[in-house]
Amino acid sequence: MLVRNLLTHARARLCCLGMNATLVQAARLLDDGCNMLVVCDECERIAGVLTKTDIVRQTGRCSGASCTARVTEVMTRDPIAVETTEPLQGVWNLMKVNGLKNIPMLDAERKPLGVLNASDILQSLLQEVRQEEGLLYEYVMGIGYR
Repeated sequence: MLVRNLLTHARARLCCLGMNATLVQAARLLDDGCNMLVVCDECERIAGVLTKTDIVRQTGRCSGASCTARVTEVMTRDPIAVETTEPLQGVWNLMKVNGLKNIPMLDAERKPLGVLNASDILQSLLQEVRQEEGLLYEYVMGIGYR
């Protein structure tokens, strides 16, 4: 199964903001249910990502003008991201190794298409295994393929 099969779920999680946005604006978006913000440049390509943890870390040590900092000062630059043609199992392994809960999905021009969530990936992989198990059971039992 390829990443593109989860595009509908990933699109629903996509929250983007520009590089000139402030942490306060980002915090409002994250408060509205987004788990990860994709920061885009002027050409709408990914420039970085921002999570709730990034904002909490920054606001925990902010004072004065640093509380109104731009997202570019806090975001993770050159984040790990995937394209739609990658196999889901490989993406799961990448997320596991890097301890990621969410990962941006990009097109060939590095423009964000969505944000994949670990639970969606696990559910899809589990469903794929169950389907294979069912086919194998039917084959062994002499029922044949549907």
